[in-house]
Amino acid sequence: MRRPLRPEESRLWSQVTSTVHPLPGRASAPAGPPPPPGDALPAPDPAGAPLRLAVSAAAARKPGPASGPKTLEPARRRRISRERDPIGAHIDLHGLGQDAARAALERFVLECWREGQRAVLVITGKGVRGDGVLRRLTPEWLAAPHLQAVVAGISEAHRRHGGEGALYIALKRRPLDASAPPRP
Repeated sequence: MRRPLRPEESRLWSQVTSTVHPLPGRASAPAGPPPPPGDALPAPDPAGAPLRLAVSAAAARKPGPASGPKTLEPARRRRISRERDPIGAHIDLHGLGQDAARAALERFVLECWREGQRAVLVITGKGVRGDGVLRRLTPEWLAAPHLQAVVAGISEAHRRHGGEGALYIALKRRPLDASAPPRP
């Protein structure tokens, strides 16, 4: 059971709503405290008509989840970091520009997948102040549509494998009769 709003909470809410202005062409929201949770659903129609819920415009515009590579499952990350699942290969992207690093990374990942590797290590480095460009862009590059069929997940590496400056990449299983990556 939820408690009712206190007077100071109600005052604070009215101050917040007084500073909010609707976008042009949109109706303003009613002032006052939000409705209690019990009143959120409309009463059912006694005639038996189906109940319809209105979806707010903000919820309708909200984008879905990003289609980037998934994070590695904790158990698999632990197995890779403890080398129970062997790291099949590694690549060091230090000293490469963005274009060269992306091309090298894509070649490396696809080649490792074709060879049947299941886990690889990508060393990006941390950058000068811990905000390295390669470190930041590598997950975006791995989210490319042509790599989504190959990359199962990514995770920051354990300290002994490079920590924040390296990534574990888990690769999907390669079909026995395929030499090219499957279509997404």
